[in-house]
Amino acid sequence: MLHHVSVGTNDVARARAFYDPLMALLGYRSLRDHPHSLDYGVTDVVFSVETPVDGAPASAGNGVHICFVAADRGAVDGFHRLALELGGSDAGPPGVRPQYDDHYYGAFVRDPDGNKIEAVTFSAR
Repeated sequence: MLHHVSVGTNDVARARAFYDPLMALLGYRSLRDHPHSLDYGVTDVVFSVETPVDGAPASAGNGVHICFVAADRGAVDGFHRLALELGGSDAGPPGVRPQYDDHYYGAFVRDPDGNKIEAVTFSAR
């Protein structure tokens, strides 16, 4: 069982401007806000954005991505659209990905630090 996952950032203020509205769209809220990290969840922290504790610059991992559950296809579409409006970049537009499952509807983006995130639903609507 996972407790939480974290991605790195080189600019907490920029990450906050990107993640606060995006996480709210998916039903998460900011639970803790420190100068060096942002923590999101519903009742417990499940996702964090933070500056690396070793002081080295944050970098995105090749092959790593974090996937969030979306309520429906409209939420996946909204996630993708909002992420791009907030300065993210497209890493895979919304759509069915039958290579994963006949009902897998997801969208991929990269945050301003290059971290790859996704929203997915298995809802037919």
